[in-house]
Amino acid sequence: MPEKVPGPAGSEGQVRQRLSEAPRWVRRGIGVVTVGGAVAALIAVGASARTGGMPHSGTAQGCAEPAPGHPSGKQWPTGPAMSIDTKATYTAALKTNCGTITLTLDAAHAPRTVNSFAFLAGQQYFDHTQCHRLTTQGIYVLQCGDPTATGTGGPGYEIPDENLAGATYPAGTVAMANSGPNTNGSQFFLVYSDSPLPPNYTPFGRISGGMDVLQNIAAGGVRAGAPDGPPAAPVALNSFAVRRD
Repeated sequence: MPEKVPGPAGSEGQVRQRLSEAPRWVRRGIGVVTVGGAVAALIAVGASARTGGMPHSGTAQGCAEPAPGHPSGKQWPTGPAMSIDTKATYTAALKTNCGTITLTLDAAHAPRTVNSFAFLAGQQYFDHTQCHRLTTQGIYVLQCGDPTATGTGGPGYEIPDENLAGATYPAGTVAMANSGPNTNGSQFFLVYSDSPLPPNYTPFGRISGGMDVLQNIAAGGVRAGAPDGPPAAPVALNSFAVRRD
């Protein structure tokens, strides 16, 4: 694996103790793993709070009020049929209330994942959803894509893992959150600083623009100064579009 930013200071037992003393919503769905000597909290679909309208009082730079609107909450019993060209390049534009983040998607190595994202974006599934989880220790990610903003929501279907052989998560990686093998839905995370996560989360693209937007969000911190939880300032996907270049 490439050089990684160290995880939280202290032994694995000390980290477990800190997690056990944290509020229940911080602990839900989080495990602890030792990766290359670093202790890191595992990202999981169920790791966030129930936010109840997401009231915030944070100070992330460059953020405006989220655009008015609500997630569609659409559900599908099965995933979409393959419709993308795996030899083509696809770009996603995440227009957040804090600025635009652009992703270059890896259709060649994660075709089912990119196909699902193109489908969901075309259905306006991500529009007006909140990024419900930020971590400022250990794994350094912003997690989005849950229309319920609870950490437990999804589109009603799951897709298998892809592109895991030798996967690493340096800054700029875009990957799927999950609750175990082959449980990918709509939740994804953006890595803003090199993360020591194990190769369990489908990487399906890279941040190609707006890294400063993501880092400003991270600098705003987590609500109540916690290391893991809802961002202190609201982070909403005002719109999410995927195009073939």
